[in-house]
Amino acid sequence: MAWIQRHLQLKPRPRGFHLVTSEILQAIPEISEIRVGLCHLFLQHTSASLSINENADSDVPLDLENSLSSIAPESFPYRHTCEGPDDMSAHVKSSLLGCTCTIPIEAGRLCLGTWQGIYLCEHRNRGGGRRLVATLWGE
Repeated sequence: MAWIQRHLQLKPRPRGFHLVTSEILQAIPEISEIRVGLCHLFLQHTSASLSINENADSDVPLDLENSLSSIAPESFPYRHTCEGPDDMSAHVKSSLLGCTCTIPIEAGRLCLGTWQGIYLCEHRNRGGGRRLVATLWGE
């Protein structure tokens, strides 16, 4: 069994759902050497999140953003407002989706379904670069 850990810096993105599967795979090529194992992803932020969802239809990320924005709108009377109107709604969205994903590895590949991809869910208008810790375990 082997443990591998990489710290990734994802480029800044605007608010929305952004596929980052290929960016993650490029940063951790050791996945190809693992016969069976796990890839654990941890986003080190409280105003963004990670999600696995459909990667084929470009309407999906737009609908996801619109849905979450209706659940946690900026216009809600939040008390925590010192970092701008998009901050607290971003924390709510991050709490709903979470900051981790764990994906099985089989025969050197992530066991994502045919239409699945890993999304960085940026909940701030200008969140900046996001830090991600990828931990692999397997044989």
